[in-house]
Amino acid sequence: MDDPEKRFTELYDEHHRRVFAYALAHAGRDTADDVASETFLIAWRRLDDVPDTPLPWLLGVARNLMRQQRDSGNRRRALADRVAALTTPEDLAAWDVADHVIARDSALAAIASLSERDLEVLALVMWHGLSPREAATVVGCSAAAFFVRLHRARRRLARAFDGAPSRIPAASLAAGRTSGSLEKS
Repeated sequence: MDDPEKRFTELYDEHHRRVFAYALAHAGRDTADDVASETFLIAWRRLDDVPDTPLPWLLGVARNLMRQQRDSGNRRRALADRVAALTTPEDLAAWDVADHVIARDSALAAIASLSERDLEVLALVMWHGLSPREAATVVGCSAAAFFVRLHRARRRLARAFDGAPSRIPAASLAAGRTSGSLEKS
C-alpha cells in the first residue's frame, strides 16, 4: 500500500481493540490506554517495520512497554481481578450457586498459583487467541521454545486443579477448552 496514512488507519482500526485488550489484561485502564496509544505511536514511526501479520508485532511492542512500567506483582493481581470479574448471570443459571462459587474459587486459586511467565503464555493463546507461533513472536522466543512453555504451563495449571473441589475438569482447562466464566471472550 502506497499511502502510509491509509495503511496506518487500517492498522489502527483493525488491531487497536486487541492491543488495548492485551494491555488491559495486564494493567489498569489508564495504563492500558497509555500502552495502546504508545504502541500505535511506535507503529506509526516504524510503519515500514510493521510486518504483514502485524498483531504479534504490535503485542510485542505493547509487552515491552508494559515491562518498562510495572513489576510482576501488579500484573498478576490485574489478571486475577479480570478473571474474577467475568462472572455472568449465565454462569449462575448454568450451575447451582454453591457449585459456581466453588468452581470460581478453585479457578482463581489455580490461576494465582501460576508464575507470571505461565500466566502470560496461557493468556496469549487462550485469552487473546494467538497461535503458539504468533505468541512466540510476542514473547521473543522460537516457536519450539514457546510450544514447550505452553505445554508446561498447561500441565502446571492442570496440577493446580488436581484435588480441588470443582466442576471444571482440569484437563479441559489445560487443553484450552473451558466453559462458563473462564471461556475466552
